[in-house]
Amino acid sequence: MSLRTQLRGTGVALITPFQNDFSIDYEALDVMIDHMINNGVEYIVSMGTTGEAPTISKEEKKNIVAHTLAKVAGRVPVVVGIGGNNTAETVHELKTFPLDKAVAVLSVSPYYSKPSQEGLFQHYKAVAEASPRPVILYNVPGRTGRNLSAATTIRLAREVPNIAGIKEAAGDMLQCMQLLKNRPDDFFVCSGDDTLALPQLACGMDGLISVIANSMPRKFSDMVRLALDGKLKEAKVLNDAMLETYELLFAENNPAGVKSFLFHLGLIENVLRLPVVPLSEPLHKRAKQLLEADITLR
Repeated sequence: MSLRTQLRGTGVALITPFQNDFSIDYEALDVMIDHMINNGVEYIVSMGTTGEAPTISKEEKKNIVAHTLAKVAGRVPVVVGIGGNNTAETVHELKTFPLDKAVAVLSVSPYYSKPSQEGLFQHYKAVAEASPRPVILYNVPGRTGRNLSAATTIRLAREVPNIAGIKEAAGDMLQCMQLLKNRPDDFFVCSGDDTLALPQLACGMDGLISVIANSMPRKFSDMVRLALDGKLKEAKVLNDAMLETYELLFAENNPAGVKSFLFHLGLIENVLRLPVVPLSEPLHKRAKQLLEADITLR
């Protein structure tokens, strides 16, 4: 079964709950996983940026991935985030992480180093050759400092076995349309930008990997399913109702916004690891007000 079939719809980039001493809160992680699955998301992504992977040790990451796979227990597919700007270290992690029950690996483009397009191609070629699971490219130049061009993505899709898809978060609609026009038939293309998801789905994307679905999994995944079914007017009604929430969730940083909402929902403690800090108090209060005013955001 291709990833276009397995991962059609909404994947949630799962947050990592912490206790007040900054240790991993596995009990809250279990609650979050059940909350996502019970409210209709199609799959879970463990250890992405929203999971605060940059501030989590390698051993913690392994434990979180193993715990997540065991808790999900095959109810929905699980994608595991493994990437970085040290190609050799990424290759090592791919060979040592517990990936046997994952359907794919999501690998972010090298950050800070700002490699050329050829450097990006060679990095991902090495990653794909080392990975025991299909690789989903992750293009997010706002964080990495370098765009993975549509041409390089299509070259990877056509020339490198085991490159199976891309999470596209450049915010460039022309680039999205170029990807969708030129991709191989079985190449998975999903959005990595909640705020642009509706127009990108209308252009032909297969779904998205969402931050917002952590805090409103049912409403957001319903919107995505409507859009995928071609019911764009109905999807727009739901999307319009969430616009103020979108703005608040990304007003300062990610995942501070979504963790604020989840705290007000009683699912986690409002704790993040430095250098990311909780949402400022005025916005934290505003998140509570939004939830109290519209229970459908829950």
